[in-house]
Amino acid sequence: MTLPENYVSEVWVADLGNGSYKNPILHADYSDPDVIRVGTDYYMTASSFNASPGLPILHSKDMVNWKLVNYAIQQQLPATIFNIPQHGNGVWAPSIRYHKNEFYIYWGDPDFGIYMVKTKNPWSVWDKPILVMEGKGLIDPSPLWDDNGDVYLVHAYAGSRRGVKSLLTINKMNPEGTKVIDQGIHVFDGHKNQSTIEGPKFYKRNGYYYIFAPAGGVATGWQLVLRSKDIYGPYEEKIVLEQGKTNINGPHQGAWVDTPNGESWFYHFQDLNAYGRIVHLQPMSWKNDWPIMGTDFDGNGIGEPVSTSKKPTISKTYSIETPAETDNFDNFNIGLQWQWQANSDVVWHAKLPGNNFLRLFSIKSVDDSSNLWMVPNLLLQKFPAPNFTASTKISLFPEEAKTGKTAGLIIMGMDYGTLSISHDEKGYILKQTQALEAIKNGKEKTNEIVRLKTNAAYFKVIVSSPNAMCQFLYSENGIDFKEIGEPFKAKEGKWIGAKVGLFSVSTQKANRGGYADIEYFKITKKE
Repeated sequence: MTLPENYVSEVWVADLGNGSYKNPILHADYSDPDVIRVGTDYYMTASSFNASPGLPILHSKDMVNWKLVNYAIQQQLPATIFNIPQHGNGVWAPSIRYHKNEFYIYWGDPDFGIYMVKTKNPWSVWDKPILVMEGKGLIDPSPLWDDNGDVYLVHAYAGSRRGVKSLLTINKMNPEGTKVIDQGIHVFDGHKNQSTIEGPKFYKRNGYYYIFAPAGGVATGWQLVLRSKDIYGPYEEKIVLEQGKTNINGPHQGAWVDTPNGESWFYHFQDLNAYGRIVHLQPMSWKNDWPIMGTDFDGNGIGEPVSTSKKPTISKTYSIETPAETDNFDNFNIGLQWQWQANSDVVWHAKLPGNNFLRLFSIKSVDDSSNLWMVPNLLLQKFPAPNFTASTKISLFPEEAKTGKTAGLIIMGMDYGTLSISHDEKGYILKQTQALEAIKNGKEKTNEIVRLKTNAAYFKVIVSSPNAMCQFLYSENGIDFKEIGEPFKAKEGKWIGAKVGLFSVSTQKANRGGYADIEYFKITKKE
């Protein structure tokens, strides 16, 4: 069954349907979000790290209801590096901007430098990325086209690559915004009282240059705003958003966006471990040319995040919509919610016209290993809510191989758990496995094995808050489900939340060939 054009999640909807919304507006790992308005349209992008395709493009008409519509990069560069999983590397903290009828996204790759990609149509194919500034440890760039035609770039540093952090630097660029043309000037040092300042976003308002920048660390920090009448400073500083007595930790790193009628709003993320860095929206106003975010509940002059709010004032009402999660595999392409663990290979899957299923081929990894951590052809999507059920039906076709072909459902992170269908010389079997410390090559352990009557089975995993506990279930008829194996606690990946998805692999020794057909992948309410 084809999904509706306006997809509405069963597990998380921020729009309350009465002119208000609840936070988070996206209970999914759209880390380091940045948002712009172009006319009456809003566009969001976010970090994608090693996943491919990268740089998601989301669209909204009312700032609360979002749809995933595209990716700005289909493959990460250099391809020879990112054809292999690079957990935690790749696309860090992007900035999206609109200038002279073109959309620009700048991001830092901590190992290679600052890249830029642009387009005139964000729904279509984006241009080839350009390396704007080469160098290790250059992260979190944000451009500014000044009134006099000068172009600047502010950025931060990754201490893991550069040996120093908590610094912000401004470089000048050429008029096209494609190349940094000077050595840069440090404009803020946060070592004294704004440690780990990073993620800067550049703005100009009422003659002031503003740098919105989080400090204090991802899970424990706050939102800082710097301002100066001179682009190189000195910059005044003011903390404008903090956790306070709320349960929203580390409220920072995001985007100031205005509406056509002049309202100001601020997007930011909250780090929720296995659930990733989820996206909140705060009302924002201005006083004495300083932003006020959220609500100052304790009267200390610093805003705190709100859990609900009136929606932004928009000229008309738009339908409730959320990023897609379920995929019935009845379109020519798989859904945009899916990403691979590395640059994809065309032979990993097939989605043929008229076939209402997804075929995942049994791919041999470069080397046999004790777990799936470095397997590139894991097809994954973000956790969509605190509580949900993921279900699928998988049929395994090992072809000539007597053993060695496996396909299944996976909860992936630095630890992972799977429910898979495999085979031996006697027939087909289900295995529930887990690998603790997978990131450190922890060995995959089998918790339970069940022998099947056929080559197909129905799979489920139920994810429960607050600790993202996972229980796998199976059925041979699609009606009667039984728990299998042990409960498994999902764990975040490298700088990302846990993911849920599919895999189809082969051992090195097995005969070539083999595949698995996936009939559907559904995200529904927790049972």
